[in-house]
Amino acid sequence: MSPLIIKHDTTATGGSPWPKLNQIIALLTGKKTQAKETLTEAHQQSKKPDLLTGLVRTYQPRDDGGEPQPDERKAVQVKVKDLIDRVKRDLTDVFDVVATQDWANCQAKADVMVDGRRVLEGVPVTHLLYLEKQLIDLRTFVEALPTLDTAEDWEYKPEFDSYVSKSSRTNRTRKVPKNHVKYEATKEHPAQVEMYMEDVWVGTWTTTKFSGAIPAAMRNAMLDRLRKLLDAVKSAREEANARDVTGVKVGASLLNYVFDGR
Repeated sequence: MSPLIIKHDTTATGGSPWPKLNQIIALLTGKKTQAKETLTEAHQQSKKPDLLTGLVRTYQPRDDGGEPQPDERKAVQVKVKDLIDRVKRDLTDVFDVVATQDWANCQAKADVMVDGRRVLEGVPVTHLLYLEKQLIDLRTFVEALPTLDTAEDWEYKPEFDSYVSKSSRTNRTRKVPKNHVKYEATKEHPAQVEMYMEDVWVGTWTTTKFSGAIPAAMRNAMLDRLRKLLDAVKSAREEANARDVTGVKVGASLLNYVFDGR
């Protein structure tokens, strides 16, 4: 895969010029708020296991004349991959706007390298600081992602867009009265009969579980990549901060104008 290289672009969609820096700054607060709200909402939804689980439970009577039972169905309301997509969508937007601001403000730059691969090229130090904070928040989100119950044998089924467990079967029984003859009847005494209740198999429940969670190995791989990326961003920030920069002196001119009118 080719490295992602961020470049300056003088045109936005449709050929119109990019907004001026002050316009970018004006837009940035709202975009940061939106991204934070999306991440918070996704984090909260991911902590509600009931929204992530689905179920189809069907019943088959043992005999043709057996008592039918209605199916039980519960749809998966929240899927981890959808939460990730929403978070990626809004964070991508705010990262791009922050990058536009930072590139205009900063001269100190460095590449973000992970395992010898250039993930980002020429990143300003101010944006590296921002990425570091965002990646820490993203790590908190990924750490809390629900994973599949290891007690079940799961398989991803594209037709359901969910993980599906192997079906399990449980018997349904009904209590049926039975008679037990303790003593047979004789000429002198009637038979002594004792009634008892016996559990009789009348049908079978077949249960298949559905889940919107992800395998633990998938979450752990995400966390491993996040750790490497966070370390790379920190290293790039240190590299950028160590580079020589040209000092800019503006204080004297500004203060001379304000206080001396010249």
